[in-house]
Amino acid sequence: MTTTLSIPAATPTVGGGPPRHRVLIAVLAVTQTVGYGVMFYAFSVLLAPIAVDLHASTAAVTGAFTTAVVFAAGASIPVGRWLDRHGGRALMATGSTLAVVAVVLWSRVDSLWQLYAVFAVLGVASASVLYEAAFPVLVATVEPARRNNALLAVTIVAGFASSIFFPLTGLLLEQYGWRTTLLILAGMLAVITVPGHLLVVPGRARHHHTAASRTGMPVREALRDKSFWLLTVAFVVHGAALSAMGVLLIVYLQHAGHTTAIAATLAGLLGILSVTGRLVTTGLSRRFSMQTVTAVVFIVQAVGAAALPFLSGTLAGAAACVTAFGLGFGVATIARPAILAGRYGTARYATIAATMTVPITLAKASAPLGAALLVPDVFITTVALACLLAAALLIAAGRTPASKLDQ
Repeated sequence: MTTTLSIPAATPTVGGGPPRHRVLIAVLAVTQTVGYGVMFYAFSVLLAPIAVDLHASTAAVTGAFTTAVVFAAGASIPVGRWLDRHGGRALMATGSTLAVVAVVLWSRVDSLWQLYAVFAVLGVASASVLYEAAFPVLVATVEPARRNNALLAVTIVAGFASSIFFPLTGLLLEQYGWRTTLLILAGMLAVITVPGHLLVVPGRARHHHTAASRTGMPVREALRDKSFWLLTVAFVVHGAALSAMGVLLIVYLQHAGHTTAIAATLAGLLGILSVTGRLVTTGLSRRFSMQTVTAVVFIVQAVGAAALPFLSGTLAGAAACVTAFGLGFGVATIARPAILAGRYGTARYATIAATMTVPITLAKASAPLGAALLVPDVFITTVALACLLAAALLIAAGRTPASKLDQ
């Protein structure tokens, strides 16, 4: 007989009550902001000059970024296993150091094969230091009652990474060129992320000492749980829809008759609204289950996307649709760890989450290319159906009780 999973409140971490948690949350918020800014957003700004210097097409250079995504996906499960067994300090400090080395090497590349090799390393580093590593650290460290707020705090701050690093990288590029810009960005990584992870992230001893306070389902049992795969498909199709919409929304709005400036401004609302959506979702999750709230948000997104072909011809109509869709743009980021930790516990959370991360990451990487091959209105309709399917799968997963925790 199966029983609904119940996670007991975590006992206080050794030497680390709420003040230590607040320091950890603050440091991870900063390191995630810098990490995403340097390893993710800087690439878009530097793409064109790199292509010119390497005598390559922008498509060929963009392939390096895809390489990083694939290697990050491949590293996810080994990273998750390490985090479950040893904690995050050594991994995240080493990953940060590797990222610094990779960015320095990036500044020295003279050919496409060198760029691809560097981005393979950068992908492994990103899997070790960005959200998919930081979230398991928070899940294992912060008590359940504060976990959602901790995830929210980190993602809200890191959500401004693009707002900070797009203009900063552009300014540095104008002043120093792309190679020196990368060296400066590598210096920021070295000064901020390496000591931050080394000094504040819980180490192996603390991780092992608090292991008794963490309960959780064995990985094999979690993977035999029908709801795990319902959740996985839900987040895969939703992630693919968001990735495609994030890349192609401007083109769609231009197709609907808006100028490039207006289309870009409307698309820019997605980032702002993602923060609003996270705040609303976290607030509502105090009264309703995270799965239910997230499913409702996905339905709102589906309605917004489905209405675009009918309302996108006017500025007000397009803005209303983008607003509805944008409210869910960042929700999965905080919903997934909360749902998985609530259902499967924290003892083996990192490995379980990483198993789900692999297909989600690959779907996000490939979805824009597939969507670009569709007729614009078919693309938008497909996005709406994907959000609706994701909501239905979340609801279905919530109706299936979890197995008993491994005590």
